[in-house]
Amino acid sequence: MTEKHPQGSPEPEGSEEHPFQFTDKRKVNSSGDQARPAEPAPADEPADDAASADSPEPMAEPASVAEPVETPSGDPLEGLDFEPSGDAAEASEVLKAKAEAAEHLDALQRERASFTNYRNRALRDQEAARNRGVQDVLAALLPVLDDVERAKQHGELSGAMAAIAEKLDQSLQKFGVERFGKVGEEFDPTVHEALMHSTDADATAATVNLVVEPGYKIGEKVVRAARVGVVGPE
Repeated sequence: MTEKHPQGSPEPEGSEEHPFQFTDKRKVNSSGDQARPAEPAPADEPADDAASADSPEPMAEPASVAEPVETPSGDPLEGLDFEPSGDAAEASEVLKAKAEAAEHLDALQRERASFTNYRNRALRDQEAARNRGVQDVLAALLPVLDDVERAKQHGELSGAMAAIAEKLDQSLQKFGVERFGKVGEEFDPTVHEALMHSTDADATAATVNLVVEPGYKIGEKVVRAARVGVVGPE
């Protein structure tokens, strides 16, 4: 009797030297459907490359595009999304210090200009108030000064009264009061008030020939024009 294989199938000849082997190279889909035959690897590529070609390569993720950061015009470092370190941190501190120093300097210059304008305006107002006060006092003293001047012209002022009149003139000069109007001056309508007018064949221009009341001014401000008589050409 012929000896049977333990599994019930006869062994082919030469099975002892070269046992028979069967390898299924078909690939099975992940869905469990019918297996598809394996694709042969190219002759010029190794088997490992063919195997790696079958496996899908992972898709590269798209590079993220950084959104623009709006940087305020005041501080260029506020828009940074990281904390600088080392030399960068020191440089940022220097930039911040310079920006603060520039702001303080600008504020100081503005305050200084404002204070200078206020001081000049206060000085002008103070000088104007002083001049108005002197003008008011001078206007009140005009009748007295006119009487003293008439007394001088008629020679009725002498002795102690002459000394008092001299001190009064010196006191007025300290406040910038000036007396004007003399015989022989050329007539000027801006400072002279003509009360009388006469003609002379020898006259070439209108001149003052009589001073009725002298004029007074403080600086360039005429408090009262000189009241005079004028003689002019025919």
